[in-house]
Amino acid sequence: MTNRIANIRIDDANLPTPTPEIEQERAVAIFDLLEANSFALSAEDAPAGPYDLALAIRERRLVFALAAGDGAAGEFHLALGPFRQVVKDYWQICEAYFDAVKKLPPSQIEAIDMARRGIHDEGARVLQERLEGKAEIDKDTARRLFTLICVLHFGK
Repeated sequence: MTNRIANIRIDDANLPTPTPEIEQERAVAIFDLLEANSFALSAEDAPAGPYDLALAIRERRLVFALAAGDGAAGEFHLALGPFRQVVKDYWQICEAYFDAVKKLPPSQIEAIDMARRGIHDEGARVLQERLEGKAEIDKDTARRLFTLICVLHFGK
């Protein structure tokens, strides 16, 4: 399939050192994303994939830099403002989840995990809206990319 991301790189040069939990979230999201995703550039003259994606935050903007085949396929920048609250909510619920796993019974962990999934779905929806007209992605791809956006936001 050509409408997919084949490689991903996170530009985290200017970010604080991630915690083990954040590193785990990142590793799982990248693994899952590379296993299964749907990603196609929307422009009619855009090159076909598969794509190499580099994600970064530059000048308070989320940058998607894409390459396909032998060269650049495009770059687009998204304002971070629409993501701020949902990213903040996501990290708060993740902290609660990480703490709960250590000391709460399964029923309470499950309730927190359900809330975490709801916030994750909201972040994926925001990402799909922000990519409209730039790239087409399915819900699972949006969820995994949202996790990586959260990782980039860590410490900001």
